[in-house]
Amino acid sequence: MTAVLSPPRLAGVRLRPRNVVVGAATVAAILPLAVLSLGWGTYPVAPDAVIRALLGSGTALDTTVVVGWRLPRVLAAVTLGALLAIAGALFQTVTRNPLASPDILGLSNGAFTGMLITLVLVSSSWPARAAGALVGCLAASLLIWLLAYRGGIQGFRLIVVGIGVSAMLASLNTWMLLQVELETAMFASAWGHGSLNGVTADALGGVLLCALPVALAAFALVPSLRQLELGDDLATATGVRPHLVRSVALLIGVVLVAAATAIAGPIAFVALAAPQIARRLARSPSLSLTLSGLVGALVLLASDAVAQHVLPVTLPVGVVTVSVGGSYLIVMIVSEIRRRA
Repeated sequence: MTAVLSPPRLAGVRLRPRNVVVGAATVAAILPLAVLSLGWGTYPVAPDAVIRALLGSGTALDTTVVVGWRLPRVLAAVTLGALLAIAGALFQTVTRNPLASPDILGLSNGAFTGMLITLVLVSSSWPARAAGALVGCLAASLLIWLLAYRGGIQGFRLIVVGIGVSAMLASLNTWMLLQVELETAMFASAWGHGSLNGVTADALGGVLLCALPVALAAFALVPSLRQLELGDDLATATGVRPHLVRSVALLIGVVLVAAATAIAGPIAFVALAAPQIARRLARSPSLSLTLSGLVGALVLLASDAVAQHVLPVTLPVGVVTVSVGGSYLIVMIVSEIRRRA
C-alpha cells in the first residue's frame, strides 16, 4: 500500500494564495451550516431568530433552545473535528503515509477499551468515562510506541504495529461487550461509534482548555517538521533532532485525539480523510494544519447534521463519518492507482 500512495508533507507558515481561498471558502461553508444546525430540530428556529438568540436579543425560548441546548453540540462538532484533523495531519506527516490516522493505528479502540473498563469496574458517570477513555488512548499509544520503536520511529513499522494493536483491542472490546448486561452493552456500543449526544458546555470547555494549548504547540512545531522533509541528515545539520521532533509531533497528535475522544467517543475517519481532502482542495503536495482543521470541522459538523436530521433514524455521528471516510478512502486509493498506472 505504501508503494502506491504518495507521502504527504506539511505546509509551512508561508501562505499560498489557493490555501487562503480554500480556507475562506471552508469558513464560508461552516458558518451558514452552523446557523442551520442551531435552528434545525423538533422546535425549528429561523436563521434570523438564531442570530438574535446568539446576540442575546431573542426570545427566552429561542435563547434556551439555541444557546442552552444546541450551541454546545455545534461547538463540539466544529472544535473536535478540527482537533481530530490536526492530529491526522501530524500522524500522516510523521509517518509519511496518507493512510496513517489515529483510528487506523488503534488509538480509538484503545480509548474505547479504557471507557469500557471504567464503565464496568469504576463508574458510569461522564467524568469517569472521559478519564477512562483518556487513559486508554494514552496506554494504547504507549504500547504501540514500545512495540514500534527501534532506535527511532519508522512510519511503515508504526502503521503495521498500530493495525495489529487495533485488531487486538477490537477483539478485547467485543469480548467485554458480550460479558456485560444488555443495557450497558447498548450504551457502550453507541458511545463506541462516536456520538455528540449529551455534550455539555462545561465538559467541552474543560477539555478544550487543555487541548487548545497543545494544538497551538502543533503549529509551533511546523518549521521543524518542514526541515525533516529535507532528510534526516540535512535536518540534523540545521540543528533539528529528527527523532525528538517526530516523537513530540506524535505525542501532540495523541493528546488531541484523546481530548476529542474523551468528549464524544472514537469518531472514525475524520482524522484520516480531512487532511487529504484539504490537500486535494488546495492542490498542494503538502498538508496544512490550518486547512486540515477547517475541513475537519466542516466534515464533522455536516456529518452530525446528517446523522440527526437527514436520515430516517437518528444515528451516532461516527456512523456517518465512517461511511463518508470509507467512501473517500476507496476513491483516494483508486485515483492514486490510476495516476501511477
